[in-house]
Amino acid sequence: MDPARKRKIRLVLTLGIAVCLAAALLYTSFSASTEASKPSELQPGRSYEVTGKVVKSSVEHEGDRLRFRIRDRDGTESVPVLYSGVVPDPFREGREVIVSGELRDGTFVAERDSLVTKCPSKFTKDKSSA
Repeated sequence: MDPARKRKIRLVLTLGIAVCLAAALLYTSFSASTEASKPSELQPGRSYEVTGKVVKSSVEHEGDRLRFRIRDRDGTESVPVLYSGVVPDPFREGREVIVSGELRDGTFVAERDSLVTKCPSKFTKDKSSA
């Protein structure tokens, strides 16, 4: 077989494999992502990643545990959260958070070290400063 033809065949095979790998990577990236649920959408017996705002006057420290409530953005429903682990510095009342865990007996029991604080947008007006 001609050496130039061998090179073309190898190039086509290599590019084909690269395209297949890139497509597989994109597919797994998008299929693995989950949207965070709101407190009003929680049901017992399932694991969730839940997002909401920390309710004012709800944060209590109990030893190495943290209790607080998070509410839907529209403020209609809230759920108590029991969390243990590292608490991010920007965590405070009124801040939006994401936490993973499951609903047990009406309380969202969070996985250890799963609390993430979302940064407030600089493009939204802060109601507390208005």
